[in-house]
Amino acid sequence: MGNKRRHWALAAAPLALALLTATGCESTPGTEPEPEAAPSTSATSAARPVARVCAEPAAGPAKAPKGAVQIDPSKVGDLAAKTRSSPPHTTFWLRPGTHRLDPDRYAQVIPKEGDRYLGAPGAVLDGRKKNQYAFGGRARDVTIRHLTVQRFVAPPDEGVVNHDSADGWVIEHATIQRNTGAGLMAGARQQVRANCLRDNGQYGMNAYKAHGRISGLVVEDNEIVGNNTGDWERRRKGCGCTGGIKFWAVNGADVRGNWVHDNRGTGLWADTNNNDFRIENNVIEANDGAALIYETSYNAVIRDNTIRRNNWVEGRSAADSGDSFPFATVYLSESGGEPRVRARTDRIEIYRNVLENNWSGITLWENADRFCNSPANTSSGDCTLLVRSTDRCARPAIAKAPLYADCRWKTQRVDIHDNRFVLDKSVLKCTVKCDRMSVLANYGTYPDWSPYKGESVAEAITRKQHNRWHDNVYVGPWKFVAHDPSQVLDFGEWRNAPYQQDAGSTFPAQAGD
Repeated sequence: MGNKRRHWALAAAPLALALLTATGCESTPGTEPEPEAAPSTSATSAARPVARVCAEPAAGPAKAPKGAVQIDPSKVGDLAAKTRSSPPHTTFWLRPGTHRLDPDRYAQVIPKEGDRYLGAPGAVLDGRKKNQYAFGGRARDVTIRHLTVQRFVAPPDEGVVNHDSADGWVIEHATIQRNTGAGLMAGARQQVRANCLRDNGQYGMNAYKAHGRISGLVVEDNEIVGNNTGDWERRRKGCGCTGGIKFWAVNGADVRGNWVHDNRGTGLWADTNNNDFRIENNVIEANDGAALIYETSYNAVIRDNTIRRNNWVEGRSAADSGDSFPFATVYLSESGGEPRVRARTDRIEIYRNVLENNWSGITLWENADRFCNSPANTSSGDCTLLVRSTDRCARPAIAKAPLYADCRWKTQRVDIHDNRFVLDKSVLKCTVKCDRMSVLANYGTYPDWSPYKGESVAEAITRKQHNRWHDNVYVGPWKFVAHDPSQVLDFGEWRNAPYQQDAGSTFPAQAGD
C-alpha cells in the first residue's frame, strides 16, 4: 500500500498544508461542536439528525449476557488468554475498567470465527502506547460492541482494530481513539455502525485489503472527527495517506448518515479502483481539506449530503502559494461512470446536496499524463478495471482502440444536478480562488511515448465525455473553470456555447460579492 500516492492534478509544487490554527473554523479536532441543522431548501431533504456519537455514546450491557466469558480488567492479558482458550463463537463480556494486554508490542487479541466482544459501561482496552494492535487475525464474522479502544501504536498504513482486514466483522457503538496509524481496518462485508472514530494518528478507518478486494462495506451513523493528528501529508509530502476514511479498491460501499468533521486533511477519500459507492445523508464539515475525493474510481451516487466549511486550510494554502488549480471541496480525479464495470449505477450522479461556504465547489479533473504504465501514474502498479495487465498499455497498441480508451481512468458520465451551492466570501475571508466550479485537464506532455499529448484530454473531459451540470441553485459570486485553469468564466459564458453547462439552473443576486 505504501506505493499508492496522492495525485494533486497539475505538475505544480506539492501542496504544503497550513497549520490547523489557520482554518478560522468554529471547531477543532477532538471536540464536538453543536452541529447546525441542514439548510431547508428544495435541493435537500428536511433537516437530519447528526451522529453525535462521541459526546453521547450508547452504553453496553451492565451485566454479562448468559453464557458469556467474563474478562477481568485487573488481570493483564486476560482478554487475549481467554480468547485463545475458548472455542469459536464465544461471547466475551469485558467488565468495567481498563483492560490491558501483555506489554510485548505484538501482543494482541486473535479472535476465532464468530467471536463477540461486548464492553460493559466504562470498559476500555488500552494499549498504553506499547501495543501495536488490539484485534488481529483472519477469523471471519467477529463482532465488537460498546468498547473503547485507545492508545495503540500501529505503524503507518496499518490499523489497530481488524488489523488483518478479515471479512464479515461488525463494529458497533465503539470508541476507537488516540491511536497511531488507522483506528480501524476493513474487510469484505464489514459493518461499521454508530462508532466514534476520533483523534487517530493517520486515519479513522483505512479500508484496504492486501489480497483481494473489499466488497459490501457499510459505514453508517458514525462520528469521524479529528483524525490525522500525525499530519502525515506534511511529513510525507504528496503521500495521499490520510483522511477521516480512506478507501482502496472497494467494490460496493454504502456510506450514509455519518458526521465527518474537523479532520486534518480530507474527510472521505476513495482512491484507486473503487466502484459502486453510495455516499448519502452525511454531514461533512470543517475538514482541513476536501470533503470528498473520488479518485481513479468508478460509478457512484453522491446525494442528500450537507457539506459545509471544508477545504479552508488546503484551499487557502494553495491560493496563497499562487497555484491556479481549482482545489475544490468535492474533487473527482480521473473518475467517472463506466457501464462495463458492474454496479448499481453506470455513472457518477451528484444530486440533492447542499454545499455551503466551502473553499470552492466541485472540480472534475483528468491528468492527461496519468494512465496505466505511465511514470506519472501515482497509483503505481495499478491499471484500470478494464485492462488488468499494466504491461498491455504500451506502444504501439496503446495508440489504437480499444487500449487508447481503456488504459486511462476517465472523468466521464458525471451528472451534477439539483444541488444548492452557497458561497459568502466574507465567511471564508477570501477574495479570490475560493469560488470555482470546474471541469478541466492539463496539456499532455509526458512520457514521450504518450498518445495523449496536447489538448486531447482537455477537449474530451470538457466536451465529449458527458459531464453535465444542470438544474442547480447558485447563491453567491460563483465563477467557472472549463478546459484548463486559464479559462475562468462567468455564469453566462459557462451556460453558452461551447460549454453549455447548467441548463435549468438559477443564479440569484450575488450575495457576499
